Amino acid sequence: MIRREHPPRAARPRIAPAGTSPDISKALQAASRTDAGQMLLGLHSSPQGLDEGQAQALRKQFGSNEVRHDQPPPWWTHLWQCYRNPFNLLLTVLALVSYVTEDMKAALVIGSMVVLSTVLRFLQESRSSKAAERLKAMVSNTATVLRPVPGAANALRIEVPMRELVPGDVIALSAGDMIPADCRLLAAKDLFISQSALTGEAMPVEKFTTDHGGPEAGVLERENLLFMGTSVVSGTATALIVHTGNRTFFGALAQRVTAADQDTSAFQAGINRMSWVLIRFMLVMAPLVLVINGVAKGDWWEAALFALSIAVGLTPEMLPMIVTATLAKGAVVMSRQKVIVKRLEAIHNFGAMDVLCTDKTGTLTQDRIVLERHTNAWGEASDHVLQMAYLNSFHQTGLKNLLDKAVLSHAETQLETRLQTAWRKIDEVPFDFARRRMSVVVENGGSEHLLVCKGALEEILSVCSSVERGDEVLPLDAGLLARIHGIASELNTQGLRVVAVASRVLAAGAQRQAQVAYGVADETALTLLGYVAFLDPPKESTAPALRALAAHGVAVKVLTGDNELVARKVCADVGIEAGCVVPGREIEELDDAGLRALVERHQVFAKLTPAHKERIVRALHANGHVVGFMGDGINDAPALRAADIGISVDGAVDVAKESADIILLEKSLMVLEQGVVEGRRTFANMLKYIKLTASSNFGNVFSVLVASAFLPFLPMLPLHLLVQNLLYDVSQIAIPFDNVDAEFLRKPQSWNPADLGRFMLFFGPLSSVFDILTYAVMWFAFSANTVAHQALFQSGWFVEGLLSQTLVVHLIRTRKIPFLQSRAAWPLLAMGAAIAAAGIWLPMGRLAHYFRLQALPLAYFPWLAAMLAGYATLTQAVKGWYARRFGWQ
Repeated sequence: MIRREHPPRAARPRIAPAGTSPDISKALQAASRTDAGQMLLGLHSSPQGLDEGQAQALRKQFGSNEVRHDQPPPWWTHLWQCYRNPFNLLLTVLALVSYVTEDMKAALVIGSMVVLSTVLRFLQESRSSKAAERLKAMVSNTATVLRPVPGAANALRIEVPMRELVPGDVIALSAGDMIPADCRLLAAKDLFISQSALTGEAMPVEKFTTDHGGPEAGVLERENLLFMGTSVVSGTATALIVHTGNRTFFGALAQRVTAADQDTSAFQAGINRMSWVLIRFMLVMAPLVLVINGVAKGDWWEAALFALSIAVGLTPEMLPMIVTATLAKGAVVMSRQKVIVKRLEAIHNFGAMDVLCTDKTGTLTQDRIVLERHTNAWGEASDHVLQMAYLNSFHQTGLKNLLDKAVLSHAETQLETRLQTAWRKIDEVPFDFARRRMSVVVENGGSEHLLVCKGALEEILSVCSSVERGDEVLPLDAGLLARIHGIASELNTQGLRVVAVASRVLAAGAQRQAQVAYGVADETALTLLGYVAFLDPPKESTAPALRALAAHGVAVKVLTGDNELVARKVCADVGIEAGCVVPGREIEELDDAGLRALVERHQVFAKLTPAHKERIVRALHANGHVVGFMGDGINDAPALRAADIGISVDGAVDVAKESADIILLEKSLMVLEQGVVEGRRTFANMLKYIKLTASSNFGNVFSVLVASAFLPFLPMLPLHLLVQNLLYDVSQIAIPFDNVDAEFLRKPQSWNPADLGRFMLFFGPLSSVFDILTYAVMWFAFSANTVAHQALFQSGWFVEGLLSQTLVVHLIRTRKIPFLQSRAAWPLLAMGAAIAAAGIWLPMGRLAHYFRLQALPLAYFPWLAAMLAGYATLTQAVKGWYARRFGWQ
């Protein structure tokens, strides 16, 4: 029996389970020391697992196998969180001040703003949360559970959703599986587990059925325990579930610390940067308004209230609600296009993505691999090679990939029956990404065992010493090696993926028969039998999808484990200029700086390991790209985590789906292109609100500063400013449903605080030009030039200011001519019309005195129409110049 040596105790770092419950750690330590048979008895289970009746009873007792730290808070807590932001707190203070000073009208309006902002955000976030949960439910991970069959020696293996697992369940594990709960190993074969989610250690650790650690070893060092949240890198195992849900090591840890609370996402960082631009502007402008009005009017209390109103007017209090509504709408639309968003914030990165890294198989190709040829080492058809490949694929219990399925489906029914009955499996050496091969050991009733190895050509040749041709076995010399590489290269140039098959006869001696255990060391002195060659033709939709992505500013880079020739052939078929294909061995020779330069020059990378893919993604990110990675295998998990936007498919292995931000229900680049467009549309509408609100409010403040310097009274009362701001915010509720120009969707978009500041400075003062004209009209044409007539003056500016704000939404939402070349969606049009009507009705209706407004003479409205037309003309002209000078985001 071959046994791996364990590292010395002193060399293995002690990992303390900080933040977890001592009771859970003690229970797991006890499970590690308890005999497996006793553990099964204690949990009323058996090596064949629980029956369905037992599982259902335990499910009622223990609940679902879910960590509930991320469950939504109670409604009252959520409502408080929706209220508790600086904007609402400032409004509340202003409302209290108005109430104390017996300005009940202002208090009522300000209170309405607080209630509207809070309730709308609460309702929208509640709906979004429920929608997100429904979308997540469409993609669920499963585990392979053993169920006993009465009268049968072997248990039935069924797929069960992970949330339905209970203590006592026995599960089967293979490469790519997530560990769904805390488990005690019952059997293991070359089992390597990635525990980086718990320990931060990148290297996988090997697990055994027996723990050899001393009493001082930490719980994570126990060699016969598996922990929720970790994943199988290679090997196979069966394990007994000990703890589920919050009672797991991961569950206890998650209740103490949540990664999402510690890290600020790129999306949230962008929101924060934009918000700080507005806050800094507010901190400058509000004191200016206070000082100018206080000095000019002499009423410092009224000036302070007015300055606070200005501060409120500069704050986009609807921003949280607009962001949530826009993201939720984007997620629902994308779900209709078979794109499931696991994290709403990922939509922004989807739209900002400018580089997509993708594997070849299943994305560029049809994901329908067929076994095209089975030949000996000389390229001659060989049924013997097919038989050996079938034995290898049929008897392996690890992760069966598409190549194995193609081999199994190619064999004739008679061949399957004969091989299954004639050969009995003895052992296997599972696949891993370092060796890139896997072996099974079988026997057919004789005194010898046959090891059949299948894998990548170079890796198989590295353990071969001879080649079979008919009844001859020839030594593998330099001449044969050259011939073999030539035949394989010829197959590769035809787009065929070549997998080598080799074997070795092993004596079944007394020691082997007593306790059979084969390992990697037995993969030596093999005889090369030949090749099985597979064809995975390109999808018809791939070339149009690549052109569509390129048209939207997304560069596609191919990262594949296949060799250079196959990669080049497939890329040529789908229209990708492969150029110089970079093999993985070159990446290993480069430092980070060299790799950063390399990834900019090349499009196709071949013969890559999982570490290579991750390094390429990180290098592109370091170069300033927003990187998406699309993959579905365990070898893709590191790159999925490293990418700005991880994309996987519903049929991917568990660890890939867990690492991804977005799940495609259809593995198609065309679906991906549609998702990119929707991501950009979502981001565009968020950006509209911020830019529209910022520029409009800046114009109002600039107008206030001008008016305050010359007028003997306030140009608008604090109450007027607040009502105007409230009505404007209501009109913006429909922005998430607005249309977006096709030109905006053609290139990636990202947060740009500098552009926001520049946009405010250029477009804000445009409204001030016509505000000042309104001052002149009210002062000279309607004689509203004394304190006694200030209500008429303020009413005129109130209406003009609100209508110009409502109009500018349609002027600035598009680079084109509004209403003619680009029309807003009907909800935005309807909301704008309703608010404009409300703004005119307030001074003209019965409630005018309540808001301290005055009815406007009919002669005012032609002036109003002229000023709005002039404002639209000037804005359109400046917009054209601005777009040519700075671009239009």
